[in-house]
Amino acid sequence: MARYAKLSSSDLVRACAGSKDEKAWVEFMRRFQLVIAAAVLRTARHWGEPSPPQLEDLIQDTYLKLCENESRLLRSFEPRREDSIYGFLKVVAANVVHDHFKSALAVKRGAGQTEATLESVQATARIAGADGSEVVTQRLQLEQIDKVLRQVTAGKDQQRKRAIFLLRHRQGLTAREIAAIPGIGLTTEGVESVLMRLAVMIRGHIASSSPHREVKVLNRQNRSKRLGS
Repeated sequence: MARYAKLSSSDLVRACAGSKDEKAWVEFMRRFQLVIAAAVLRTARHWGEPSPPQLEDLIQDTYLKLCENESRLLRSFEPRREDSIYGFLKVVAANVVHDHFKSALAVKRGAGQTEATLESVQATARIAGADGSEVVTQRLQLEQIDKVLRQVTAGKDQQRKRAIFLLRHRQGLTAREIAAIPGIGLTTEGVESVLMRLAVMIRGHIASSSPHREVKVLNRQNRSKRLGS
């Protein structure tokens, strides 16, 4: 188990692709569970308010999709950079959820309305991802902050704290959405409390390590807000 925990994401995917190695898959689920769960939750909410049992089923369906045909999807995955797997898993999870609700609506209301609903969801996704340069800039800033985050959360419960922070600031989930993810184990208020404490810790770390750096970051954020207004 410890051996797989040291693998890069790309190497771990290769270890799982077409493999029945239980230890490799345990590490895969430990590492990517929250990414898949968050993608399932956000996509499902385009179709309504999912129940916890329904979310669990859709998460399991995503794993089944990854495993079917001797892990065909994982074997076909070609990473362009180390974190490509995260985007890949989000797409797989979203497709599983859309297929589930599309089939359900096709039976209940007829295929015509289903296709119209799906087109609406896809159009929303295209609009949300239109500004590529802004996304790249935000990704770079978050990667820098994540390095600080690893330091200030060192020790017990680090993984959950980092997951909460990244789900909020990288994937844009609300505190309520994060709290609804199986495995988080916190109320909405609990998630908000963690986010507030992390923000204070990150600011304090940046200020103490480089007094002028925080001012530059805040000035950059203020300029972005003025340009966007």
